[in-house]
Amino acid sequence: MLRCHQDDLVNHFRMPVHNGAVEGLNKTKEIGHKAYGLRTAKSYSRNFCHCVADLPLPKTMRTFV
Repeated sequence: MLRCHQDDLVNHFRMPVHNGAVEGLNKTKEIGHKAYGLRTAKSYSRNFCHCVADLPLPKTMRTFV
């Protein structure tokens, strides 16, 4: 299996480029779509911080199933 993917593995070590920044932008966009029902910027930023840090939402936040 390693011989089959040898060229790709060597290329990775020559130039280690990944798509972490793009995935981060997608996560931000997803959180923004979830926050359409929130009324204030404070609620949006609180939701964003909790989602990025993977914290549980406080009991004061409304959740929709």
